[in-house]
Amino acid sequence: MVDNSQETEDTSTDIDIDDKNQVVQHGPLLVVDSKDQSKTKVKAEDQKTLRRLVQNREAARKSRLRKKAYVQQLENSRLRLAHLEQELQRVRQQSVCIATGITGDHGHSVVGNGALAFDMDYARWVDEHQRLINDLRSAINSHNSDNELHLIVDSVMAHYDQLFRLKSIGAKADVFHILSGMWKTPAERCFMWFGGFRSSELLKIIRNHLEPLSDQQLMSIYNLQQSCQQAEDALSQGMEALQQSLSETISTTSLGPTGSGNVAEYMGQMAIAMAKLATLETFVHQADLLRQQTLQQLQRILTTLQVARALLVINDYISRLRALNSLWLACPKEY
Repeated sequence: MVDNSQETEDTSTDIDIDDKNQVVQHGPLLVVDSKDQSKTKVKAEDQKTLRRLVQNREAARKSRLRKKAYVQQLENSRLRLAHLEQELQRVRQQSVCIATGITGDHGHSVVGNGALAFDMDYARWVDEHQRLINDLRSAINSHNSDNELHLIVDSVMAHYDQLFRLKSIGAKADVFHILSGMWKTPAERCFMWFGGFRSSELLKIIRNHLEPLSDQQLMSIYNLQQSCQQAEDALSQGMEALQQSLSETISTTSLGPTGSGNVAEYMGQMAIAMAKLATLETFVHQADLLRQQTLQQLQRILTTLQVARALLVINDYISRLRALNSLWLACPKEY
């Protein structure tokens, strides 16, 4: 029995010793595995950090490029604005030259200017128109035949058509010059509407100076006058709407290059305003078209002799306005 117990003890001891040896042998392996995992995790985090740093540097580089491009865009806008201001100043100087009859700063004539070209063409038109009116007056006083009178009337009408073509060309070159009537005398400009006289007002003058007129002619002239009045009111309302729209466009919070506003936004608003100003040419064209059609309708309503007298009435009215302007300028002023 003693021997058996000793053998049992020896066996259990051997087992314990073997287990300990196994623990000792396996223990370091577990420690080695833990360190490897830690190193792997550290390397993965380092790679993430490096990627993040690379991404941040790339984003910073792109941001610098965008900022540089924006600054360059602002500089280009500033240069374009400065060029535009120079052009506006040059146009103002040319306008002053036209109004005063003097030449440019360097002694060069501004013949190439559209406004001056129109003024010269209009002066020639006035001379030719006065010659035609004199022929028409002589034909009426001489009691020429209807055929002869009709030819002269057609010549005057065709001459008015030429004026409307000249004004159309002039409006393309400088619509403000035509619209403001700077090619007319100051007295004429007081009664001007869209670069000319109101058709309804001229019809009223003609109706009061042409006698006798039949009831049918009176009614036709009255209806034509009312139609002209409605068309004139519509054009006037359109001009008011355009002026309101332009005022809202240019009276924004952006102060432009002299203030704290955005230059690009300022240039964009000015571009919109310029596009709206282009419609002024349409207004002038529509007003002249109304005047042209009024003369044509008047020629259908009246007889040849009555049309000739109506043309003389229109010319005499304009001539008296010019005479009034001359008298006013010659009149001594008290200061």
